[in-house]
Amino acid sequence: MTRLQAVTEPGVLNLRVGETVEVLSEAEIMATLDERGELDQLPFMPEMLAFCGKRLTVHKVAYKLCDTISRSGMRKMERAVHLAGARCDGSAHGGCQTACLMYWKEAWLKRVDPNDPPAPEPPKESGGLAQGRKLLPILEVASRKEPGPDGGERFSCQATELLRAAPTCLPLKDMRQYVMDVRTGNVGVFFSLRGLFVGVFNRFQERSKRTLPKWLLIRGGLRWGFVKGALVGATPNATLDLKPGELVRIKSKQEILKTLNQDLLNRGLGFEEEMARYCGQTARVLSRVDRCLDERTGEMLEMKSSCIVLEGVVCAGAYNVSCPREFVPFWREIWLERVEEPV
Repeated sequence: MTRLQAVTEPGVLNLRVGETVEVLSEAEIMATLDERGELDQLPFMPEMLAFCGKRLTVHKVAYKLCDTISRSGMRKMERAVHLAGARCDGSAHGGCQTACLMYWKEAWLKRVDPNDPPAPEPPKESGGLAQGRKLLPILEVASRKEPGPDGGERFSCQATELLRAAPTCLPLKDMRQYVMDVRTGNVGVFFSLRGLFVGVFNRFQERSKRTLPKWLLIRGGLRWGFVKGALVGATPNATLDLKPGELVRIKSKQEILKTLNQDLLNRGLGFEEEMARYCGQTARVLSRVDRCLDERTGEMLEMKSSCIVLEGVVCAGAYNVSCPREFVPFWREIWLERVEEPV
């Protein structure tokens, strides 16, 4: 049998990167959700409804993820993928501009042959479409949390609920994850092995800082990527008034380090080792960011000064055990410089 003909359990597709899938109809997805609009504690969000019935390519297999809420390390996710071009636009979550890659349970998808014609849309009077219209109000209610202590609005999304959807920690020493990285097509062999090496190195650095004298530490005990800020008090600012489409160069790591305090922050925004991999490269401005959700509380954070998102610049997980989440980093304008358009 071919892979497309292989018989599997319902909702179990064992997808790989590059495969074509079709998102199920609203009615079919509704049948998989509980009263909170969730499957295995993972919310199906209102922003995902726009993709129902569409064909997309598997971008990453989301069998693991990095915990950015409690910083517990990697955690295991069951039967989920990221789809190419399917980032959250925040329209149902207060206009959040984090642009997360959304998680899609395999139960919400079906494998299709890209050469087959798409199925015709159901007629408007069909029962399936009528049932699908019932899903949006459920999801909109589920996208809100109880107001905060100050009465402020709080949101619930896949990012805020990831610890429930992925409750099991995935230890660095679990070698199966590195095999899975390659088998699914998420990364190549070298990339996966580098992730293991960096993880072991960072674990050694953490322990050596607690046990060894300073003169024995490797690069002062810094994590791989060796990002260290030194400023105390206020950090510098710069205003370029960048617009989408403009071409910029990311400054050198040495220049950026001079703008960071000891917590690797510039006016509250962090600069991480993964971002340092892009230093010296050029990219176009994709958008300006003014608001994003706090994953811990669901509160909307309003930025005092806009940050910049760059086209094609994502966290690749190179220094974070090949995490497939592909966050979109936010950049301060002081970390960028305009460059002339090529002739």
